[in-house]
Amino acid sequence: MILLQILILTSSALADTRRPVKVFILVGQSNMEGHARVETFDYIGDDPATAPLLKKMRNANGKPHVCDGAWISYYTGRGEQNGEGFGKLSAGYGSRPNPSEDGGKIGPEFTFGITMDEQFEEPVLIIKTAWGGKSLFYDFRPPSAGVYSRTEDDIKKERRPESGSGHYYRLMLNHIKLVLGDIGRVIPDYDPEQGFEIAGFVWFQGFNDMVSRDVYPILPKDSSGNRFDKYSEWMTDFIRDVRKDLDAPKMPFVIGVMGVGGEDANEGNLEFREAMTAPAKLPEFKGNVAAIHTSPFWDKPLADIQEKYEKVNQMAYLLRTQNKNAPNADGSMSREDQLSYLKKYEANLVSPEEVTLRTRGASNAGYHYLGCAKTFALMGQAFANAILEMRKHDAHP
Repeated sequence: MILLQILILTSSALADTRRPVKVFILVGQSNMEGHARVETFDYIGDDPATAPLLKKMRNANGKPHVCDGAWISYYTGRGEQNGEGFGKLSAGYGSRPNPSEDGGKIGPEFTFGITMDEQFEEPVLIIKTAWGGKSLFYDFRPPSAGVYSRTEDDIKKERRPESGSGHYYRLMLNHIKLVLGDIGRVIPDYDPEQGFEIAGFVWFQGFNDMVSRDVYPILPKDSSGNRFDKYSEWMTDFIRDVRKDLDAPKMPFVIGVMGVGGEDANEGNLEFREAMTAPAKLPEFKGNVAAIHTSPFWDKPLADIQEKYEKVNQMAYLLRTQNKNAPNADGSMSREDQLSYLKKYEANLVSPEEVTLRTRGASNAGYHYLGCAKTFALMGQAFANAILEMRKHDAHP
C-alpha cells in the first residue's frame, strides 16, 4: 500500500512537471529594460503596504531571490550590438550594458516572474526584449502599419531610413521564435513532450512617441481630437500582428500605460495616456487586452526631492552661462566660486533627511521612474495580476 502511494505521488509530480511551460513575453523600451538599482530595495520595506513584497524579492540573507520555477531569456543591446542573457529569474535582468552580465538593476520582469512562479506549478519562461530610446511609430512599427513614411525633419536630419522601419519588431519576433524553438537551452530540465503555452504579453513603451512632435504634431487649440490617435492605431495593429505572428489569437495582452509624473503629469502626458489606453476599449479586445496605468506607482516623495535637485542643476547652468538673472551675470565667479555657491544653494534647498531618502529610494532620472525599485516592483506585480485576471475569465486560448 505504501509503495502504491509513493508511485501515485511520483506519477503526479511527473505529470505536473510535464504540463506545458507557461511563456510570457515582455517587450518595450528603457522602462521595460528597467533602471532600478538593487540598492534601492530597502526603500520597499519602509512602507508597510509593500514590505511583504520585499520579502518575496529578497532572501533572509539579504540577497535577491532566485526563482525555482521561473526562467528568463533577455535580448537587448546598445546600437547594433545585441546579445542575450538567460537563466533562472532573479534580480539583475534590468538594463544591462553587457547583455550577458548582471547589470545590478531590475525592471518589471522580477516581480512579474515571482508572481507567476507562485501562481503556476508548471515552469514559467519569460522572454524579454527591450531597448532604450525606441519608438512604436518607427522601431517597433508593426507590419500592418506599412512602411514608415519619413517626415521632412527625417529627410533633413538624414535619419529613419525606410529600411529600418519595424527593425525592432523583427528582432523581437526572431528572438521569441529562437527561444521557443529550443526551450531546453534556457530551461535545462525541459521535456519537449510537455510543450509550451504562450500565456501572456506585456508591452511597456511610449516615451519616444510621447515626445515626438514631427510624427504627432500639436493640434490647433480648437481641435477636439487626440494628437496621438495614430499611436492608438499602430498599437492596435501591433496587438493584432503579434498575435498572428505567434499564432496566439486570444493571447492576454497588457499595455503598460506611461505614468511618469504621476497624477500631476502635464496635459501632453495625459493625452498620451488616453491614446495608450484606447485599444483596450475596442470591442474585439474585450476581456483579453488590458491597459494598466502605472501613474499610481509614481513615487511622489522621491519626485519632490528630485525636483529640488533639478533646480540645483538649473542654477548650475545659469551660473555657467552667466545668465542675467543669476549671481554670475557679470562673469566674475570662478569655477571654484560657482561650485561653492551651488553647494550652499543645495544645502538650503535639500535637507539632510531628503538626501538620505533619495539615496535610499532613487537611482535614476524621472523619465525612468526615478530608478525606484518600489515602483518597478509594483508595476511588475500589477502586470502579472492583470494577465492572471484575464486568464481567470477564460480569455486565453
